[in-house]
Amino acid sequence: MPQGRISKKSVDALRCSEKQDRVFLWDDALSGFGVAAFPSQKKIYYAQYRQHGRSRRIALGEHGRLTPDQARSEAKKLLGAVETGSDPIAERREQRARRTLAEAAADFMVHHVRSKRKPRTAIEYQCLLDRRILPALGSRRLVEITRSDVARLHSCMASAPFAANRCLALLSSIWNWAARRAEVPFEENPARGIEKNPERSRERFLTRDEFGRLGESLRLAETVGVAWETNDVQSKHLPREENRRTTLDPFAVAAIRLLIFTGARLGEILSAKWDQVDVDRRILFLPDSKTGKKPIYLPETALAILDSLPRLDGNPYIIAGSDGRRADLKRPWSVLRRAADLKGVRLHDLRHSFASYGAEAGLGLPIIGKLLGHTQPSTTNRYAHLDASPLRRASEDISTRISGALNPHAQEEKAIQ
Repeated sequence: MPQGRISKKSVDALRCSEKQDRVFLWDDALSGFGVAAFPSQKKIYYAQYRQHGRSRRIALGEHGRLTPDQARSEAKKLLGAVETGSDPIAERREQRARRTLAEAAADFMVHHVRSKRKPRTAIEYQCLLDRRILPALGSRRLVEITRSDVARLHSCMASAPFAANRCLALLSSIWNWAARRAEVPFEENPARGIEKNPERSRERFLTRDEFGRLGESLRLAETVGVAWETNDVQSKHLPREENRRTTLDPFAVAAIRLLIFTGARLGEILSAKWDQVDVDRRILFLPDSKTGKKPIYLPETALAILDSLPRLDGNPYIIAGSDGRRADLKRPWSVLRRAADLKGVRLHDLRHSFASYGAEAGLGLPIIGKLLGHTQPSTTNRYAHLDASPLRRASEDISTRISGALNPHAQEEKAIQ
């Protein structure tokens, strides 16, 4: 292994290629003090020693957070403690084992979720922790949490079965994350073996009649306005009837139309920028989405919508808001849903409806999955029951052949005619 004086210059110069797991530099002045460089460019200081006939290695900290001199000082303390009979690794494990779930969850969010997951995932996890998990179990030591504790929390959330299952999965993830750091045993995960609540998919597909009502509401919303709902308002407080209408801004209407004609997710449309549109290839290239990089294919109807929108100076977003990116479409969708009598229909159901029309047209699930940006075929399989056109044709062909076998004379007479 390479040896030399560990200094800022030597550590900064240490490199690890993509083909290697890590590269060590061991200090030639302090035996057992070293630094490792990883392909990610991260560098960690270590102390290595022998104890009870085994070679042990313990991380001291990351380069940048520790200077070489600070790491050397920590290594001297640790190696000196080993000489007096201490076991630093056992002491560290014991210290970690005393952590509460709240402390472990905070580290999990910082070092795992926020650095490796989507921002939306981090928000959802933190919400579950703050509202559900930590009030019930946050003060408990991690090693003291039992399966009965987790089962009790899960059963107490019977009125929110989806959230209960998400809490179960999150607790399991936190435990496994801690287990990979030798804080707790994998096999003692208290969330393992607890039966999840049954979950029913909430797909809702708009019918042709519902699309017709939505289309009419969109036309009204961008022209004369959608009529108010005045049932609960006393007439003396209302303006004239011709003024009782709500118009929506063109960006909100365009966003909903784009959701209808592309099958994109709401966040994808709201975060899309003009410089991501390739008009010639009719594609909107998203550098990031729920499933990573993703192209959204733009039919002529979508291109016409984009062509009708103004571009605001200094605002790169297609769906412009008052301060850059528009946050949501809650109010516009509420107005349109009421006007079109689409009770219970969510904006995300427009995506399901886009897929359902494709399945009913016999386009095939792989093509639909590509259009929606699904990375797993199983995600698109929810529309399998709608992909009936090939089955209808096959059924018709089979029944025609069987009918011919059952009535050979009828087939002969038909051929003569």
